[in-house]
Amino acid sequence: MNEQRFAAAVDAFADWGVNVEAALDRLAGISISVHCWQGDDVVGFEKGVTAGSGGGIQATGNFPGRARTPDELRKDLEFAYGNIPGKHRLNLHASYLDTLETPARDALEYDHFSSWVDWAKDNGLRLDFNPTFFAHPLADDNLTLSHPNKDIRDFWVRHGERCRDIGARFGRELGSPCVDNIWVPDGYKDTPVGRMAARERLEDSLDRMLTTRYDPAHLLDAVESKLFGIGVEACTVGSHEFYLGYAIRKGTLLCLDMGHFHPTENIADKLSAVSLSVGEILLHVSRPMRWDSDHVILLNDDIQAMANELVFGDLLGRTHIGLDFFDATISRTAAWVVGTRNMQKALLRALLQPIDMLRTAEDALNYSDRFVVTEELKDLPYGDVWEAFCDRQGVPTGKTLLSDLNTYQASVAHRG
Repeated sequence: MNEQRFAAAVDAFADWGVNVEAALDRLAGISISVHCWQGDDVVGFEKGVTAGSGGGIQATGNFPGRARTPDELRKDLEFAYGNIPGKHRLNLHASYLDTLETPARDALEYDHFSSWVDWAKDNGLRLDFNPTFFAHPLADDNLTLSHPNKDIRDFWVRHGERCRDIGARFGRELGSPCVDNIWVPDGYKDTPVGRMAARERLEDSLDRMLTTRYDPAHLLDAVESKLFGIGVEACTVGSHEFYLGYAIRKGTLLCLDMGHFHPTENIADKLSAVSLSVGEILLHVSRPMRWDSDHVILLNDDIQAMANELVFGDLLGRTHIGLDFFDATISRTAAWVVGTRNMQKALLRALLQPIDMLRTAEDALNYSDRFVVTEELKDLPYGDVWEAFCDRQGVPTGKTLLSDLNTYQASVAHRG
């Protein structure tokens, strides 16, 4: 860290009434839930189940280094966390069990994931969880909880129940609520005649799945919508409107995935709107390109707008920030590291805004001052503050980061 440049940056922000040290302290306390599936292209570690992601999910590319076992994935994650400042979480899918057994998805037990809890304890991490409603013979129709066949619906309800029980155990063991996020791929490729019936079945299945009440200190339930996907272009049963209403009526978290809306929709704008009706929000931060393509997030306008809304709307305490991208055309560990750090950079920039000054101008309808200030702020030395934050957290930046990422990638390239 260049001490002189950092001191100059502190003074530059102080001129605008911004306390850099306060911003750094707050950033250090924000945990991001890093998704396990970037490390192996959403394949998972089930045995005896149809391979491939399914459910309209595609990880494209064949860059060498994909994790093939739980131990390889954990090793990659340890490296990634070691290059991300702060303490964070891991978001685990049910298909990432670690066992020699071959349990059906509706027979999963905590013991099938206990090694992940032991590892999380050793590394000072907390866990979140997701039922896996795809990549399975009983999901081949792109219908699970809304399937017309009650036996198939019941299977998936039992799967969801088992995952909630496992997630609650995660929360108890690690002393932090596990967010259990429910997303199903259900929908139709062509125009259905039974939207209402399908949504009634989905609601009934969700109600049955969520019957057991857990201590919110251990488990938080979230529901996630989607606009459309491959194979469900005409109708997604679990639409935004469906899940918004469900979350309000049932008291669950609402998950907003940046890739699950129309490309022209401003997801940041939805945060304050839905926060008036739901208690807590789960974010899946992604970067759609023409569709829900889940590219690695950049420090771009969309991500910055999301961070600004979280800070300006005082929503950080009610929002669980998770990531959801998977790119197999580049180093998977580099994707984790750079993507997560980009989310942190956006939060830092938001925390370094003169919020009171901007609010005063806006409340006075002085849009000229608001315009001038927001544009002038773009020239401030955010990079020097970020470098200081990374230095204090003991993680590299710049060419040192590049070298470390390349060295690790070379060590796993033999995986093919």
